[in-house]
Amino acid sequence: MCLLSSKKSTLCYNFFMILIKDIQKRLREAIKTSNMSQKQIAERLRINPSTVSKYVRLDKYPAIDTFANLCEILDVSADEILGLKR
Repeated sequence: MCLLSSKKSTLCYNFFMILIKDIQKRLREAIKTSNMSQKQIAERLRINPSTVSKYVRLDKYPAIDTFANLCEILDVSADEILGLKR
């Protein structure tokens, strides 16, 4: 059974706990290793560059639609960022 708990920021997938902080870390790494600046990423997403900076600093995580577009822009699988691909 899959559960999402906003209080604990965890998602249970087949008895494997996926933590939001781990998702954020993988997303940060994908942003840092991309060949784009945070400003370029923000322009493509049509968001403020400071928002991308907050993703990198782990201060904020993107809305689901922004997350999907960010994965597309970074050419990275959402499963990989979510930790579902092992």
